[in-house]
Amino acid sequence: MAVEQIFGTLPLHYVQHGISKYGTGTVIMALVVTVVAAVLADYARMLYLRSKMPPGPLPLPIIGNTFSLPDKKPWLYFEKLSKQYNNPLITFWIGRHPTVWINDAWTANELLDKRAGIYCSRPRMVVFAELRAGQNNLVNMITTTPAQRDRFRIQRKLMHQGVGIQQVQRYRSFQNDESKVVAYDLLKNPEDYVAHFERYATSVVSIIGFGRRVGDPQDPIITEVIQVMHLAADLNVPGKTFPMLMETFPILAKVPDAIAPWKRGVGRKNGSHRGQDFFYSLAHEAATQPGHDDCYAKHLFKAAPQYNLRPQEISALAGNLFGAGSDTSSSTLITAILAMRAFPETLLPAWEELDRVVGSERSPTFTDDASLPYVRAFVKEVFRWRSVAIIGGQPHAPVQDDYYNGYLIPKMTWVQGNVWAIHHNEREFPEPDRFNPKRFLKGDEASRPFPGERGYMTFGWGRRVCSGQALAEQGTWVTVARLLWGFKIEPAVDEKGNEIPVDIFAYTNGLNMRPQPFKVKITPRSEAIRQTIIREGEQALADLAQYEGETKYRMSTFYTK
Repeated sequence: MAVEQIFGTLPLHYVQHGISKYGTGTVIMALVVTVVAAVLADYARMLYLRSKMPPGPLPLPIIGNTFSLPDKKPWLYFEKLSKQYNNPLITFWIGRHPTVWINDAWTANELLDKRAGIYCSRPRMVVFAELRAGQNNLVNMITTTPAQRDRFRIQRKLMHQGVGIQQVQRYRSFQNDESKVVAYDLLKNPEDYVAHFERYATSVVSIIGFGRRVGDPQDPIITEVIQVMHLAADLNVPGKTFPMLMETFPILAKVPDAIAPWKRGVGRKNGSHRGQDFFYSLAHEAATQPGHDDCYAKHLFKAAPQYNLRPQEISALAGNLFGAGSDTSSSTLITAILAMRAFPETLLPAWEELDRVVGSERSPTFTDDASLPYVRAFVKEVFRWRSVAIIGGQPHAPVQDDYYNGYLIPKMTWVQGNVWAIHHNEREFPEPDRFNPKRFLKGDEASRPFPGERGYMTFGWGRRVCSGQALAEQGTWVTVARLLWGFKIEPAVDEKGNEIPVDIFAYTNGLNMRPQPFKVKITPRSEAIRQTIIREGEQALADLAQYEGETKYRMSTFYTK
């Protein structure tokens, strides 16, 4: 029995009667004995499960291993534990609940891909789901009952109709144009490359979702939404401080907000999910505007009667576009720039290939992909080297007890893929912190076997794989190819002319990590290429003019930290 349940079993009049009959001291002693017995019984349960589950550090009663967590980047700690126990699976207790961490590509493939039907649910998530995005959101949805599974299938179907593999090819034209605008903007303000990438990624998903592009890097839909996405990423990393400490002590989440300072930062206002209201308002606004009949918001409102969609579901599906495409895609492009700056030797083969296949009179397009194997390998290495979703997104949970190599993984246990450990295993990726695109060239001595066709696990697994994977891969390829084709990425210098170093390990701590700010020098590779970038950029802006527009909504009016 959980400690927080004990006092709920003792009605107040029983306690008062006991005090009057037996005295205060006797009743208090009885309560203490009851609490101690409950704690010992619960700890016996924990130890029994520990004896059946994958290895890991000894948990303490009630608090488990929570306070052993490092302050930053826990995925490094779990990678270390995996090596310490010489086991790809590690059990780590967050309070009274075990989490199984997968630190090996083949194990992740076996459990989360091959047994996708078992590991298709989400566990209970107090902070990220119950207090924030909602457990009925496709990203967080528990699927242990037939009704939940039906709802999950409906939402997943609708999401695939927006950004599925077949759909995203329809978006190549404006995605390519927005990528050309990035190159054009880099000519004018290269030092603002982060803002250009954020604008690009947000604009693409805004066109898809709402039929409206985002042309200004300071548009609030960028600055405010990405800020919230960063907050969400921070709220989904195991931690020993508030608010994540509520996962260890879920009863604290039930305390009213007004007297619970530890609930600050979970993104609610007056007890409601105001972010949902914002995305619903954007979708409704787009659905009632003339033109762009193929935008996702209009599709959702047309589908609402057929699938009995509630406003919260429309909001979540529309909002998930930003989660799947804005912050993550821009962070991947920032990592690509860091790799180009830190490993300049990898640019030479790309330039040779691009000059031979593409030339300087045009930039690369999607049709060049098959003729640019090194560029394709370069993009794959960007995804592998510093994956954005560093712990594979939200945790999985088995819908039934499962066994792997004799170890029990109980029903609804948190199961988390440690993408950092998977992508930094020297068996598959020798010198893992070295950026080396040749790993993805067939027949090269750097290439190693890896489960699956892609060679990386950046977007998750099974039925919970990132819905925006195809869109992200498509957009990242064309943009990285254009950056390689168009620019030299060189060291920035300080006022004394000294090169400013970069740190390939300086990344943020959130679920979706990105490089800490760094400076580089970005210049066109030639005058002919510069002229092509200008010509194509101006033409792209003319082509994108049909998507110009304004929204009257601001997330800051709906949302508070």
